[in-house]
Amino acid sequence: MTQEHHFTAARTARYFTLGPTTARDIWFVLHGYGQLAERFLRQFEPLDDGTRRLVAPEGLSRFYLESGEHRKVGASWMTREDRLSEIADYVRYLDALLELELRGLPQAPHLSVLGFSQGTATAARWLAQGEARADRLILWGGEVPPDLDLAAARPRWARTTMTLVVGSADPYITPKVLARDEDRLGAHDIAYRVERFDGGHELIPEVLRRVAR
Repeated sequence: MTQEHHFTAARTARYFTLGPTTARDIWFVLHGYGQLAERFLRQFEPLDDGTRRLVAPEGLSRFYLESGEHRKVGASWMTREDRLSEIADYVRYLDALLELELRGLPQAPHLSVLGFSQGTATAARWLAQGEARADRLILWGGEVPPDLDLAAARPRWARTTMTLVVGSADPYITPKVLARDEDRLGAHDIAYRVERFDGGHELIPEVLRRVAR
């Protein structure tokens, strides 16, 4: 009879940054399914004004996006296979990266965490289960994880301002999905606001600037 086992092994993670190391305003931006951190971070160049440090971690699981020539590569934060282990891995990874970024700073900066698409679940779980405490949590084009224990998350998010960013034509965040998230957040007295824009499942520079303000 086969038996499943787990053990923890060290591995190398990759991340990209924009902006000065001494910035008082740090943004962690978490990409969506099938994206790579470097390309994802390019979309945040409108926020690179010298006052912010933008940090884009890359999901630990890379894969070929297309069969055949294997030219395009993407990354994922997790799949449904052994999902709890993958969640625990990326929570530890993001905690370690934040500690690295904060090392040597004279005082704690203002921390914003933005997740896009699949990255919304990663961002929400990290701030609910990890060591990080953020000033802002921005969930763009993705839902609050349905299995996330919001009762346990609420005290961890006590000083966190939450924004849900929703495109009018986003096929993933439909009015039904948004209503479900709003009901869950409201039932747990978690404050939030909704930022709407005309568009689909995408990051739009002017909306990004508006959210940043």
